[in-house]
Amino acid sequence: MLNFAAIDFETANSYASSVCSVGVVIVKDGEIKEKIYRLIHPVPNYYSPINVKVHGIKKEDTESADTFPEVWAEIAPKIKGLPLVAHFSRFDENCLKEAFNRFELDYPGYKFYCTCTASRKYFGSCLPNHRLPTVARICGFDLKKHHNAIADAEACAMIALKIL
Repeated sequence: MLNFAAIDFETANSYASSVCSVGVVIVKDGEIKEKIYRLIHPVPNYYSPINVKVHGIKKEDTESADTFPEVWAEIAPKIKGLPLVAHFSRFDENCLKEAFNRFELDYPGYKFYCTCTASRKYFGSCLPNHRLPTVARICGFDLKKHHNAIADAEACAMIALKIL
């Protein structure tokens, strides 16, 4: 796979629709062409302490950020026609669908591929686990800021280029 968009969401709380940041890495002809990172004002702007502990984003960080529809209006044309790739894609696909649902937008039926599933098939039991930092490292990417949406999306893109 040489043309795709790797994507990662972080959420403010336990609701999948509470996306508070998104990272997108656009790959064309096997090369990273663009990286997009946006903070998103979740609706409501409520942060669970557990989520803050994971990604470090707080209510104050997204107080003046755009909401999902505004952010997605910028991203959508750039990823049009590209499959989406995520590590443990079920989470990110669910976030995207729930955000579309929350704002009563028509979901365009994006096609997702999962680098976690691909890792399990490709590496099998050769790895101690198939978490993003582990798989990124074995694929030659040093993921220094795990749970930062753009860092995770870039790690996912590098994994996809190696094993998809």
